[in-house]
Amino acid sequence: MSRKCDICGKGPSVGNRVSHSNRHTKHVWLPNLQKARVLIDGKPTKVKICTSCLKTGKVQKV
Repeated sequence: MSRKCDICGKGPSVGNRVSHSNRHTKHVWLPNLQKARVLIDGKPTKVKICTSCLKTGKVQKV
């Protein structure tokens, strides 16, 4: 299952968690993806879309 927004392409970002003793461990932040039925080219389609795209109105929900 792809963890990428079908509209804007936002995907996981990678970085380090840094403890108080300055130890670094790998960490992955995932985008907040939701399954939604939206209109694409006038047809309802199920897509995975990030919540920022939903809030800004980049697509029209069915």
